[in-house]
Amino acid sequence: MKYHDVAGVAHKAAIMHRPDDRPVNLLLEDVCLPAVAVKSQSLENNITWMQRYADARGVSLAPHGKTTMTPWIFRRQTALGAWAIGVGSAWQASVAMQSGARRVLMVNQLVGRANMQLVSRLKNDYPACHFFCCVDSEANASALSTFFAARGQRLDILIELGVPGGRCGCRSSEEAEALAERVTTLPGLTLHGIELYEGVIHDEDPRPRVEQLLRDAAALALSFSRHQWVKGEMILTGAGSSWYDVVCNIWHETPLPDGCRLVIRPGCYVTHDGGIYQQAQDAVMARDPIACGLGGDLLSALELIAMVQSVPEPGRAVVNFGKRDSAFDAGLPQPVAHYRQGQALPFTPGAFTTVDIMDQHAMLTLVPGSEVQVGDILVFTTSHPCLTFDKWKMLFLIDSDYNVLEEMETCF
Repeated sequence: MKYHDVAGVAHKAAIMHRPDDRPVNLLLEDVCLPAVAVKSQSLENNITWMQRYADARGVSLAPHGKTTMTPWIFRRQTALGAWAIGVGSAWQASVAMQSGARRVLMVNQLVGRANMQLVSRLKNDYPACHFFCCVDSEANASALSTFFAARGQRLDILIELGVPGGRCGCRSSEEAEALAERVTTLPGLTLHGIELYEGVIHDEDPRPRVEQLLRDAAALALSFSRHQWVKGEMILTGAGSSWYDVVCNIWHETPLPDGCRLVIRPGCYVTHDGGIYQQAQDAVMARDPIACGLGGDLLSALELIAMVQSVPEPGRAVVNFGKRDSAFDAGLPQPVAHYRQGQALPFTPGAFTTVDIMDQHAMLTLVPGSEVQVGDILVFTTSHPCLTFDKWKMLFLIDSDYNVLEEMETCF
C-alpha cells in the first residue's frame, strides 16, 4: 500500500468531488477541509504592486521564494518582472531553477559535500541560470573553491555582512574585506558583491542599527570596487518584507560604485497576511511617500478554510484545524467570514475569537447570541505566511466565490 496515495488521495486537502455542472468549490465541501487557499485577485495585486515599487525605486526585485516554495507563484513573479528568485538552501535553488528562474540568489552559506554536489549538478543542468550563494568565512570559501575547481566549475558568491548577535555574516567590515581579498585568490570562486539581511536586528527601535548596517555595506561596496575584487556587475542586496523602503532610501542617498545593482528580497508580500506583515506594511506606508504614490496596497491573499466540528458548551466552538495546518508563532489565525451550506452568514469582526490551538483543534470563544453550528465553515486569516505554506503539499488558487482555479503544488 502507498500510504501517501490511497484511492487517489495524495494530500490532506484532496478534492473528493468534481461536479460536471460547476467548478470545484471550497464552500460546498468538494474538498477535504481544512484547506488553504490563495485568492487570485489579491495574489496578482501583490505581485504587481511590489514589482511596481521596485521599478519606481530603480532597484531589482528577487522575491524570497522560501516563503511559498510554490513553482506556480515563482513563474508568475518572474513573468511580471522579478530579476531573480531568492532561496535559502540548495534544495530550494533546485525548485527555483526547475521553475524557470533566470537567476537564483541563495542568500545563505552552501556547506556540506552533498549540498555542493547538488549545486554542481544544477550548474550543469541549468547553464542559463545564474546561481549565487553567500560566504562569511575563509573555511567555507576554501572548501567551496576546492570542491568546484576540482570539477572545472566556478561558484559565484556574495560576501555576507552580519551583525553581532545575529545569524550568519562577517561581524565587521574589516573581516569582510579580508575575506573578499582571500576569495579573489581562490580558483573555484568569483566574487560578485555583498549580501545582508537587516531583519535579524530586533532592538526596541531597530532603525538606527538597520541604517548603520546598510551604510556599512555601501562603504564595503566602494572598497571592493576600489580594489577591483568584484568581477563583472557589483551586486548589493538586502531587504526583507519589513524594511525594504529604508534599504532603498539609505542606498540611494549613500555613495555607491558606478553601475552597482541594488536588489531587494521581500518574500511575505506575495500573499501578505492579517498580522505581523500587515503591521510592517502599515509602517512602510506611513513613512514612504513613494509607496503611497503607487496607488493601492498589499492585500491579504492567504486564507485557511475550516469546519466547526464541535460546539460543546455555550460561548465555545472547536474548529478542525490546528498547529499542523497553520502558523501560530506570530498570532493565532482569526476568523473573517462564516458560511453555512455554501451561503454567507452575517459576520461581525470580533464576534468569534481564536483563543487556543492544539495539533488538530482550534478553540474559539463566541460572543453571546452567536449562532454557530457543527458543520459550518469559517474562513481564517493568518499571521506569518511562511509557516502556513510549509504545512501543505497543495494550495488552491481561488476566485472571489471560492471556486478552484488552479491546484498549486508546494515543494518543501
